[in-house]
Amino acid sequence: MDIEAETKTIQEFVDKGNFHAAMNIAISALNDRRRNDDQKGTDHFLDVIRGIADTMAQAFGSR
Repeated sequence: MDIEAETKTIQEFVDKGNFHAAMNIAISALNDRRRNDDQKGTDHFLDVIRGIADTMAQAFGSR
């Protein structure tokens, strides 16, 4: 699948606050890239996952 399209879909879920769906899609995309030996794509989705986790920490973490 297209990295840009997947990233856009993930961002739409994050924007709606549906972090569970966003994380699941990002992990699936990461696994697909790993299976296909696409290191650049793997790194991209690791960054996306990190971004989702950071967003969740800002939204729900202690202040």
